[in-house]
Amino acid sequence: MVNLLAGLSILIIGDSHLSTPGYLISSLHDNLTRQGAVVHTIGVCGAQPAAWIKTTPSDCGGAERVGTAAPAVYAGTAARTVSIERLVQSEHPNLILVVMGDTMAAYNQAVFPQNWIWQQVSQLTEALGKTGTACAWVGPAWGSEGGRFKKNFARVKQMSDFLASNVSPCTYVDSLAMSKPGQWPTIDGQHFTSAGYRSWGAEIAKSVLRLPVAQKAGRP
Repeated sequence: MVNLLAGLSILIIGDSHLSTPGYLISSLHDNLTRQGAVVHTIGVCGAQPAAWIKTTPSDCGGAERVGTAAPAVYAGTAARTVSIERLVQSEHPNLILVVMGDTMAAYNQAVFPQNWIWQQVSQLTEALGKTGTACAWVGPAWGSEGGRFKKNFARVKQMSDFLASNVSPCTYVDSLAMSKPGQWPTIDGQHFTSAGYRSWGAEIAKSVLRLPVAQKAGRP
């Protein structure tokens, strides 16, 4: 593996897609690490964007992983977010990846809660902008319709389109362009099988390589 990301420090924060071993905390984290990046991933189940403004406990667990170590898994309220300001001050990452979208999409509701979503997203993007750190926001992937979370393709497209227009100064990473609807298998319509997460993690990593901050990494 060529160390295309040598010298790059990447902080990844997000929701349940990062909160369980075998999810993106494994596939995405490993992919970036193999290419030379120093990666710190924090996933908190059910976390909304504004939760990353200050320390906020979860009620359904989470996980954290640093470098090549195995993920540390936290049950219930032992999992919590950390303010993005504090994380940046302590770690000085070159790139922040935000993986969030499904938790806001309200798939089981008839009306898309656009105003509430905008408030959530804008609080985090404002905080990210103040750090001056390069950032990218990874939107939701197709998954499957139905299941426990009542995911549906029309709403996930609406959520992705909204994020694409509202996550500045972060670059938007469109996960919908990475697969076809229903292509990646899931366990509940929203959370992927290990195979699905391997595919998604690999595609996100390819998108990271195209970011300006990543293209500068490893150069003499």
